Amino acid sequence: MRVRYPRTPHLPWSPGATSDDVRAADLSGLEGQEIVVTEKLDGENTTLYRDGLHARSLDSAHHPSRAWMKALHGRIASLIPAGFRVSGENLYARHSIAYEALESWFYAFSVWTGEDRCLDWDATVRFARRLGVPVPPVLWRGTMNVRALRALRLDLSRQEGYVVRTIRGFSRDHFPRSVAKWVRSGHVQTDEHWMLGPVIPNGRGPSAALWDVRSGAAPEAAALRGALRLPADAEELPGARTAERGEAAVVDAAVRLDVLGRRGDARLAGVLGALLHGWPRVTLMTHLPTALGMPLARRVGDLVGLHGRLHAPFPDERRRAGLRLMVRAADLGALHAVAAAALAGQRGADVDAAREQVAWSELHAAEADLLEETPLAALCEGLRSALGDLEADAQDRCWAEAADAWAEGRLHSPEEAAAYGFRWREGQFPRLVVTVGPSGSGKSSFVEQGLSGAAVVSLDALRAARGSRADQDANAEVLREGLERLEGLLAAGRSVVWDATALTAQQRSLPLSVARRRDALTTCAVFLVPRTVLTERNAHRTHRVRDVALAAQLERFAPPYPGDAHRTWYIDASGRVADSEGTLSGPEREEP
Repeated sequence: MRVRYPRTPHLPWSPGATSDDVRAADLSGLEGQEIVVTEKLDGENTTLYRDGLHARSLDSAHHPSRAWMKALHGRIASLIPAGFRVSGENLYARHSIAYEALESWFYAFSVWTGEDRCLDWDATVRFARRLGVPVPPVLWRGTMNVRALRALRLDLSRQEGYVVRTIRGFSRDHFPRSVAKWVRSGHVQTDEHWMLGPVIPNGRGPSAALWDVRSGAAPEAAALRGALRLPADAEELPGARTAERGEAAVVDAAVRLDVLGRRGDARLAGVLGALLHGWPRVTLMTHLPTALGMPLARRVGDLVGLHGRLHAPFPDERRRAGLRLMVRAADLGALHAVAAAALAGQRGADVDAAREQVAWSELHAAEADLLEETPLAALCEGLRSALGDLEADAQDRCWAEAADAWAEGRLHSPEEAAAYGFRWREGQFPRLVVTVGPSGSGKSSFVEQGLSGAAVVSLDALRAARGSRADQDANAEVLREGLERLEGLLAAGRSVVWDATALTAQQRSLPLSVARRRDALTTCAVFLVPRTVLTERNAHRTHRVRDVALAAQLERFAPPYPGDAHRTWYIDASGRVADSEGTLSGPEREEP
């Protein structure tokens, strides 16, 4: 059944309302509610179904401006559940506003279920991202506040207005009380006007290449590189030049990911992993967040860092167990796609041997049902239901221990996982946070501001107590003293921060080994800050590190992989935890 999108009422102070428009009689449906304000885009209202699409008019005929929209629908229609509909704005053709840097020619703003109910905003964003389409830019979010709304300032030469809606979902009957709009004065132009003239496409920005890949389009390597905004000196990095010629790898990866049914960020991560497969992992993890955000940048970095392991021989009797251990670290379907695509177009006996290893590994993973995107989702969701009343640390400990036990084949169901974690439910265990990052990445500030209740074992402080924090001659004694203090604090049941650079797996293994002996919950706090920011900060530090020493740190920096500790926090240059792994409400959860 086709459903026309409702008419959105104007806010009382909207200057663009005409005598034919619907006005909000009152705002009682918004009062006291959390709302989101998004930009009102100047395009053609369009609704997508699994089996078709239409503009606002249910019998809308063909028009050249709708050809691209139909192609997009052909790529994403199978991801729309039967009975659902996705409403948004088709921005292919220029109307009154000439857009120059759109992320896509289609922005989704609401998703409706078969029961004619609009999903809540956060679920809408997740749904649209899985389809591979953006949502309109968010201008403001908070509790309904008329003063704040009226204070919004738009560039009326480039913005038509804004739309207000409740964060929570609502039925179609409640639409007039849950959604309202503000439109600029004089913005009245009939559909016939633009439809009868020549079609002038709006401009798209560099990030459109990323959304094209998310939605299932064929990737273009050059466009993707332009969208990623990597550092200016990127071509001088090891492997960068090889990766820049990765057109064959990108195409190969996209085909493999399509066979696996990947869409949205999962497809984009795999394609970018193939494009950048020769790059240093830490460079990707510190620079890609600008274009991709931390969660996706981290996933790309992990795919790049791990894919080479599938090229090497591995004992068959241990292969399945090894693959299960890797599930927490990466999407194994995407990882095998990247590993195979990295070899595309290459020849030689070594390449053939590596290609055979990838194929053999993929066969084992398929037989063990490990190639789906989120093989741990059911386990995670079951534990969330069973342990929802526990404090966060206890939840995370139970989840991490259950995931490890699952990887080792010691449990197989959410019920077994819930029972397995019984001993940690009360939270009666010590905690250890290991900071991981080069000098100037913000470790000490994060500890002072976010972990103030914990005891701190700082190697720099121990060196300073001996006379100079820069003195590296007594490192062995300092380390031994630090580990002894750590052991004593954890034995007393304390929460402890190991404040050191801990740049390598070997450096982290020492405090983590102590934590395991004392049955502590372990967290790696990984600080991912671009090289340029580190260099600038270092120049103004009280305890400045020599440039050659900072360069050496960056060369050694090997961030931990998910699963190396019970949980991992990824912290950006602002000191914010921008991503996490190993938390029960983290990225392992399969969203509804």
